[in-house]
Amino acid sequence: MEKIHNYIMGKWVYGEGPGQPLFHAVTGEQIGTASTRGLDFGAILDYGRKTGNPALRKMTFQQRGLMLKALALHLFDKKDQFYPLSYRTGATRADSWIDIEGGIGNLFSNASLRRKLPDEPYLLDGDPIGLGKMGSFGAQHLLIPKEGVAVHINAFNFPVWGMLEKIAVNLLAGVPAIVKPATITSYLTEAVVREIIASGILPEGALQLICGSGSGLLDQVHSQDVVTFTGSASTGLMLKSTPQILRENVPFNLEADSLNCIVLGEDVTPEMPEWDLFLKEIRKEMVAKAGQKCTAIRRIFVPENKLDPVLKDLTKLLSKIPVGNPEVPEVRMGALAGNSQRSEVRERVEALMATSRMVYGSLDNPEVLGADSGKGAFLSPILLLNENPLTAEEPHTIEAFGPVATVMPYKTAEEAITLSKMGKGSLCTTVVTTLPSFARTYVMEAGTYHGRILLLNQECAKENTGHGSPLPTLVHGGPGRAGGGEEMGGLRGIRHYMQRLAVQGGPTLLTEVTRVYQPGGAGKETAVHPFKKYFEELRIADQITTPSRRVTSRDIEEFADLSGDHFYAHLSDTDFSDTMFEGQVAHGYLLMSLAAGLFVDSYEKNPVLLNYGIDELRFTKPVYPGQEIHVRFTCKEKISQELKDPNPEVPFKKGSDIPKGIVKWYVEILDDSEEPLIGVATILTMVRKKSVN
Repeated sequence: MEKIHNYIMGKWVYGEGPGQPLFHAVTGEQIGTASTRGLDFGAILDYGRKTGNPALRKMTFQQRGLMLKALALHLFDKKDQFYPLSYRTGATRADSWIDIEGGIGNLFSNASLRRKLPDEPYLLDGDPIGLGKMGSFGAQHLLIPKEGVAVHINAFNFPVWGMLEKIAVNLLAGVPAIVKPATITSYLTEAVVREIIASGILPEGALQLICGSGSGLLDQVHSQDVVTFTGSASTGLMLKSTPQILRENVPFNLEADSLNCIVLGEDVTPEMPEWDLFLKEIRKEMVAKAGQKCTAIRRIFVPENKLDPVLKDLTKLLSKIPVGNPEVPEVRMGALAGNSQRSEVRERVEALMATSRMVYGSLDNPEVLGADSGKGAFLSPILLLNENPLTAEEPHTIEAFGPVATVMPYKTAEEAITLSKMGKGSLCTTVVTTLPSFARTYVMEAGTYHGRILLLNQECAKENTGHGSPLPTLVHGGPGRAGGGEEMGGLRGIRHYMQRLAVQGGPTLLTEVTRVYQPGGAGKETAVHPFKKYFEELRIADQITTPSRRVTSRDIEEFADLSGDHFYAHLSDTDFSDTMFEGQVAHGYLLMSLAAGLFVDSYEKNPVLLNYGIDELRFTKPVYPGQEIHVRFTCKEKISQELKDPNPEVPFKKGSDIPKGIVKWYVEILDDSEEPLIGVATILTMVRKKSVN
């Protein structure tokens, strides 16, 4: 009998006593036990705060992102050893792929976010905010990693993805994690964590694992910690109400199972490709993971006049789903996670049948391939029909967390929107339609009740990721019954684990604190032109002020001919009465080009490899012939880049990458008047490094 261990305070340990039994979902046999009895949760949390947190906080976003990438590569190399364990949970090969490789893919996706983040441990949140007329007082919002631990309490249905999609975000943010998977499938989570720890990629204390009861864990959290929970709404409410969480104002992100829906538009008929898309999306969501998905479709809304053909085609599709042992190649739907889960689903279906009737499936043991349906946690797909959805409460309040969905008719588009809201908040909803007007109306009027909306038709049929696929770059969560929280969401996700604060002061001190040049701050005059410095040699606020250059009417006319931009304001013979200008005015892009001629060190080869782009270009007042302009050119920010082909022995061979980084320059175009600012921009250049590292 296998003992499922906990990884705490740098050691693999098993709790006291016999532990909680764990069962094979397909055979019903006991496969192991898990115990947390005797563990000191307070010490475990403190270890994460004092050991894992400082190590991660010292790392920059670039380093954390590369750490995630290395971890993803390591787990991808080991992925095949996780599939046999996943089959024990009742998951098919396709289900396991979503859980295992989908989770690893989440690590890759979050790792790639490093390219949008600074080479610092913290993050600037928004633009500088001026607070004084003279520019000598302002503020900048910062996001700094919290000094606590992320406590993840996960559901049983995705023991790998559920862990990896969460820890990817908190690790990128610089906060360690304690993972508490659902005990019933914790043996798969444990196997993945063993590989993570064995890899040595994460710093000690960055990840701890608790397999078994977590009773008392939340009594030990404090204000710097973050708690996330995925599971039932009732359990989430209970945990969220823990006195210590309320007392310490601990952030609590709840992602609860919800009554997600799909709507067939009134415009879709059986002859259209959208009809098949609608049917196949329902089948996929009922069958994948045997319907044990927080995003699965539970409510199906169809136009009243299309109810019969929908029921006919759906039952035909569901009748072709082979159920059984997930290791049998022909099987398309495996078992539920355990017999206790199957019993709960049966009870919920019986409750739903108070106002609905079953049109496909059975609560009895189904015929299965390669297994004994009496021993394994098998259930057939179940399709219910509720003909009075506006008055029936059950289909909008009771969720059977398995391969169960209820079909309901609607009379008008407005009624379909009303029905979708009766679930009181969901993670996602899908609308199958070709009508832009209905798509817009649905999003605008139903959007407040859903976390994500998929607009599905033939246009996106080949590339859409599906109703029930949370993506790491998008928000995963929803209002009301769905928990009112959000997970993932790309750069939004890391904000859950960081403290936002406003720092006020003069621009010079703000520059030093943020390591990003703040407009108006003191520059560091340099005798060596910044373009002659390697990436490592450049300092934030390195600054030069260029000589002046007179703008002539001929400059403007020749630029108009060269560019083809003959806008009336650039022509000398224009009648300028009733315009914003006194006379012929220089093109904004001419001024930017002249500015480049002033600040670019033109003749000698230097470490600047190329111009990478222009951000935030603004022209603030017109320039007329005869005016003189000059440029104040300041190093604003530096972002290191890793080598695409890291070969320290031959770093400059043909086809090899060049050690480099991105440098942002703050460009101010000025004249000698009292209001000198003519234009402002941020220029990006790619700058060579002296060395590979």
